[in-house]
Formats: sequence, structure tokens, C-alpha cells
Amino acid sequence: MSERRGLLPTLREDLGVVVERDPSLGGRWEALGHTGLSALWAHRVAHRLHRGRTRWAARAVARIARRRTGVEIHPGARLGRRVFIDHGASVVIGQTAVVGDDVTIYQQVTLGAVGWWADNARPPGARRHPVVGDRVVLGANATVLGPVTVGDDCLIGAMATVMDDVPAGARVYAARSVVRPAPGPAPEGTHPARSAPPALDAVRLLASAGSW
Repeated sequence: MSERRGLLPTLREDLGVVVERDPSLGGRWEALGHTGLSALWAHRVAHRLHRGRTRWAARAVARIARRRTGVEIHPGARLGRRVFIDHGASVVIGQTAVVGDDVTIYQQVTLGAVGWWADNARPPGARRHPVVGDRVVLGANATVLGPVTVGDDCLIGAMATVMDDVPAGARVYAARSVVRPAPGPAPEGTHPARSAPPALDAVRLLASAGSW
């Protein structure tokens, strides 16, 4: 991750990244309404308040941003330069997470902890969330849990779950869905087998037993 910059140059750079990477936008004015950009800008402010030990104000900014954008980023998380959050819906980034430069994050990505039952056993101040390197792409609904490290230039595919370190340049994919061909037409003069509803089965059973 690169060195910190001033807030205004960082916000201006964030805006430029959204215009560059989102082809649906017509320019900078339209990009100002981008959900991911709003969430990122709010976090830039909240993180500075958090570092300045004005944590109640940082929490307030983060809570407002979550309600308006659907993106939940803890003020303590460290996000690098030129991070692009596309769509933004249901993105969650935990307190001790670190995100490098030029990272792309799609919707429903979680950079979270394993769970309180494991975190409570860690030493005070220990990292609980992932470190994501530079130029990483996190696909839709990708989940990275625990104090793992995702190396530079990795691709974490859609729906993938990561709970171990990933070396630089690696690709992590979830299992693909199985596509089966549609069933062929039934032979002429026959009817496709259909399962009778349970209630109809019960009626037939009573009738065959002579109850009616």
C-alpha cells in the first residue's frame, strides 16, 4: 500500500477511478452519484476521524453511509488508493482489514472475521480480518475470512470462499454450476411420468383399501 496522501487529492483520485472503470457513466458529474464512490468517500472521512480518536463521530459517519449506500466499512479498516467498489450492495469490510491499491470490489463481497468464538481467543489487538494486496479483484459474493493474506494481483472469483493465505498472482474460483440438457420429448402415444400430489396419493390408498 502506498503512503498516505491529503484527503482532497485522494477524493479527487477516487472520482477519476470511478469514471475510468465504470463504462455506464457519462462523466464526472454523473459519477458523483455512484454508490460505491459515496461509500468510499464516507469511509475516507470516517477513517481519519477514527485515527484521530474521535471514534463516536467516525461511527456516526459509517452508520449514515451504510444506511444510504448499503456498504458497511468499519472506520478502522485501511483502504489504499484507487479502490473501486462497483455497485456496492452488501459489501462488508471489517475493522482490521487492509485493502491495497488499485483493488476492485464487486457487490456482496465480505472481508470479515471468522467469528467471535475464535476472535475472543486472540491476543488483544491481534488482526482478525484479511489483508488484500495491490491490484486484486474480488468477484461478486466473494468471501474472505480471518487474518489471511491475499497476495498482489490475485483474482478471487465470484462466490469463492477464502480462509487461507493466497499467493501473489493466484486465481481462486468457486465450483461452477452444473448445466444439464432439457429432457427430450416423450415417445409418441405416451405421457411423461408425473408424480401425484401427496393428498391425491392418500385418496387412492384409501380407495384401494375399500374404505370408500
